[in-house]
Amino acid sequence: MSTASRLPKTVQRLASKLPTEVNRAIRRLAVLSLIGQTVLVVTGGAVRLTASGLGCPTWPRCTDDSLVNTPEMGIHGFIEFGNRLLTFALAAVAALMLVYLWNLRKERRDLFLLALGLLASIPAQAVIGGITVLSGLNPWVVGLHFLVSMALVVFATLLVNRAFGRTGRFMNRSLPSLPGAARPVMMAVAVFSAIAVMLGVVVTGAGPHAGDADAPRNNLDWDLFSHIHAIPAYLITAGSFFAVYLVFRHKIGGPFRTAAYLMLAVTVLQAIIGFTQYYNGIPALLVGAHMLGAALLMSAATNAADLAKASPAT
Repeated sequence: MSTASRLPKTVQRLASKLPTEVNRAIRRLAVLSLIGQTVLVVTGGAVRLTASGLGCPTWPRCTDDSLVNTPEMGIHGFIEFGNRLLTFALAAVAALMLVYLWNLRKERRDLFLLALGLLASIPAQAVIGGITVLSGLNPWVVGLHFLVSMALVVFATLLVNRAFGRTGRFMNRSLPSLPGAARPVMMAVAVFSAIAVMLGVVVTGAGPHAGDADAPRNNLDWDLFSHIHAIPAYLITAGSFFAVYLVFRHKIGGPFRTAAYLMLAVTVLQAIIGFTQYYNGIPALLVGAHMLGAALLMSAATNAADLAKASPAT
């Protein structure tokens, strides 16, 4: 007896209405997932940069007596609870993606597993957020919370590429050949991007924006680690310029050219924001912009490395 015949008739009828190929709805959900993960980074930054980290002083409730924020908690409670609500919205998107992929769960196992990983990671991220609150905004736990968000941005980027057939086993287009150096360089750029983000977490943990006036810091030398953090950033910049050079030198077109331009643009923007905040007393607004830039950097680096890996070498 097949699996389908053992399902209740209501479920069978529902499954019969679900897509049997990757369609526009699935692609839109993939894009929405990537946008949502990026927005979550921004709202998480807003929580910390507005000192709203303990706007909801407990978890999973917002207070001991209320699941949601109360008017007495003011703007800090609203910001913190709003960030928590976004997690539920992302879980709904991931769950809906799995539903739409149900008939394709075997044929498009790549998409199904990525969507499942995103859904499974969201409650894990919520638990880490709860530990963050219960630990009084311990900077290492806050950093872990941010790094998991970065990993989810990476997974969501891969999901978009696979859903649109840009990369993976089910590519629906031919990519132009790339010089042999392109693939290792873009892989290195992706690795250095991850290292830069991890070091940025250490810098942030030593800086002034703790999320609450009484939150602890990691007691490391902020200035020293800022300079260490800059080292992989320089390497990312060099790799991005080299990728653009290859594009011009070999007249490369298609998605990789766009990815190289995007990678360079995000890298230069991040460098400008980083230097500006360093020499202007680390204003909160620029720190928030730098956090958004980190999410865009991880997405751009993942996209470029993924395309380079999928392209034939000359």
